[in-house]
Amino acid sequence: MAGISTRKFTIMAVLWPSKKFAEKDLIPSGAAGAESPVTNDLLRQELEEMKGVFDDPHADAVLDKAKLLVPKLEDSPKVRREFTDLLRSILPKETSVDIDASSDFLKLPGDEVINRLSKPVPIVESKPIPSGGAAAIGGDPSASMGGAAGLIQFFSGIKSGVLNLLNYLTYYEMKERSGIVGSTGVNQVLKKILAQNPDIKTHLIGHSFGGRLVTAAAAGSEGRLPVKVSTMTLLQAAFSHYGFSEHYDGVNDGFFRRVIINKTVTGPIVISCTRNDKAVGKMYPLASLIAGQIAAALGDKNDKYGGIGRNGAQKTPEASEGILLNLNSQDPYQFQPGKLYNLNSDAVIKDHSDICHNEIAYAIFNAVAKT
Repeated sequence: MAGISTRKFTIMAVLWPSKKFAEKDLIPSGAAGAESPVTNDLLRQELEEMKGVFDDPHADAVLDKAKLLVPKLEDSPKVRREFTDLLRSILPKETSVDIDASSDFLKLPGDEVINRLSKPVPIVESKPIPSGGAAAIGGDPSASMGGAAGLIQFFSGIKSGVLNLLNYLTYYEMKERSGIVGSTGVNQVLKKILAQNPDIKTHLIGHSFGGRLVTAAAAGSEGRLPVKVSTMTLLQAAFSHYGFSEHYDGVNDGFFRRVIINKTVTGPIVISCTRNDKAVGKMYPLASLIAGQIAAALGDKNDKYGGIGRNGAQKTPEASEGILLNLNSQDPYQFQPGKLYNLNSDAVIKDHSDICHNEIAYAIFNAVAKT
């Protein structure tokens, strides 16, 4: 490939304490199918499997206390408040902003959180379209979903609301951790590397919460300046589709908008997105439930609460729509510096972690070649 063949590359990996869930964790014990009730045993099992996920030193003891409350959850709003408050007590202070109803989740009475998460989710069906429309919410529970945050099939009822609560807790922990690791740790490492090697070009690639991590690394934070990089590729990234947006609600910009305004990424930003990503695709409908906003098409590109790995960057003037090309495509990528490219990947990526494809590498190398 022109612009690539004569270059030398060094690959550096970021090892950080992320939590990847297998398919059996996304559909706990394989038991939470559309016709299978959520049982007390299932909830206790989920709480047990959450041990080791949270940073709070008392987290495992709190999870044990929560297990004792499970049999009383259906019958007592007071117990539901106690249960939710217990679990929220082990979460870190919110530092990583997202459009995900976190403020509602942290402030609402605990029983109200569970009540909202207990409501059924409308099933929205649509045919695949290049721009990434609404997925079939509540699709085949046997489909492999990869590992964003233990996100699962939706059902109605108090116990299902509790199960949704556990999934949102894990999402929140991973959101915070990836943002902190990126904006503080990786940001500083990149600056040191570039200070010693000012002529090298840096290309960031992140999958799932790793997408948030690398974006936060480039963006920096209060007290930590951004770091200039050459390209960024976000593979099924787990943050809001309004992350890079301009005035997504008519007033406010997305929380990573400064990456675009400050031209932190000098080359292209490539984004894979697909309706097949059930993990990211179902996280943001949880936020809609928590916010009490039941839309007709939960989690799609027209919903306030949608994921970039599902829909691409929305309400972002610098973004354009395209598809993930195969190696023999007659119409090559026309990537330009400073632009974002939402590459619909329905034909290639079949679930959240299905990213090891030649087509992905081809897109990355095409972006790199433009720098």
